[in-house]
Amino acid sequence: MSNLADLAAQIPDALARLDGVARRTPVHYNERMSSLTGSQIWLKREDLQPVRSYKLRGAYNLMSQLSAEEKAAGVVCPSAGNHGQGVAFAAAALEVHATVVVPHTTPRQKRQRIMEIGRGWVDLVMHGATYDEASEEAARMASEGMPLVPAFNDPRTAAGQATLMAEAFEQLGFVPDAVLLPVGGGGLLAGSAAWLRTNHPEVRIIGVEPEGAPCVAAAISAGRPITLTDIDTFVDGAAVKRVGDFTFEIIREAKVELVRVPEGQICTEMLEMYQTEGIIAEPAGALAAAALPTGGLGQRVQLPTGSRVLVLVSGGNNDVSRYAEVVERSLIHEGRKRYFLVDFPQQPGALRTFLDSVLGPDDDITYFEYVKRSSRDTGPALVGVELGNPNDYRFLLNRIAESGMKVDEVAYDSPFFRFLI
Repeated sequence: MSNLADLAAQIPDALARLDGVARRTPVHYNERMSSLTGSQIWLKREDLQPVRSYKLRGAYNLMSQLSAEEKAAGVVCPSAGNHGQGVAFAAAALEVHATVVVPHTTPRQKRQRIMEIGRGWVDLVMHGATYDEASEEAARMASEGMPLVPAFNDPRTAAGQATLMAEAFEQLGFVPDAVLLPVGGGGLLAGSAAWLRTNHPEVRIIGVEPEGAPCVAAAISAGRPITLTDIDTFVDGAAVKRVGDFTFEIIREAKVELVRVPEGQICTEMLEMYQTEGIIAEPAGALAAAALPTGGLGQRVQLPTGSRVLVLVSGGNNDVSRYAEVVERSLIHEGRKRYFLVDFPQQPGALRTFLDSVLGPDDDITYFEYVKRSSRDTGPALVGVELGNPNDYRFLLNRIAESGMKVDEVAYDSPFFRFLI
């Protein structure tokens, strides 16, 4: 029996274990996405789980299978936040002590929720700057006798995650043409792919990775799991440097399609979901929807007109304090936010001259920091400009050239620009 077939065979038992434990989250038809894509888009709302993500499915499925001796020893797991909440939920339900190791980049909201959900059964350890560094520390602790609860690289975890796919198909009442799933370390994708290839092999399986952390695509290209040297941790729920060895083999055997979307595109979709549907999705929660061909910039999935598509909203553990960065990244991605270094003459009315001669009628200054130089005729200022329309950018550059002022744009790929966001 292949790894894929063996994993698929475990999913019915996982469904039975999770019955009455995991919430049967709804599947909603989405009017906005359907209209923009010319397809029928259905959202599986795992952000409505008690822990606001699908992760409790894998954690509970694994932990419920531990022996009495293993449970007595207490478990340890690495997490970027959501898996830790799933383990905390299972720990409280099964009355098993758990140690959750998270990187320092994990949002405070997720750290607090882990402790709240654990109800005294959880200890939290912060280690490293990435999920992978936290995973190394969890593995070290596991080597001292604590059972490890992997976030993705274990068939018990993957089988638990896959239960949402079996559940969604039953709720739909029909077989969709395609499913879109977010991808981090590959547990959800591997489990879902095993179930789909066994039960509905005709369905397109599309895994969506953040552009700044495409560990599965890198592994497929190399023919084996490799460790990315540098990743963007903004999509914290999917920011993984290395796909699991087990999950990689399943994904490769299932011949899954992969697509990458820029972090700014994910931010735009987060804002659309919040403003239109009232869905508070975290970056990884909006990752799959961000790949839909809704007309924006960036790489998108191609869907035949009229396709019926299931999209997973995987999580809603978003710290509201992050929304300022979400808006900023969205504006930058859409070409509506630019930063300039302006050498202003140190004389009255210089700023007014800049406003009158350079800014368009729909443009706005959203950032301004000026440094007065007493020994010079000019003083530098960092100016952030939000354009009313990204197509106005070339006209802005023309007005800058005609103004006679010394103005340098801060390039998107410069270290200074990365400091700003």
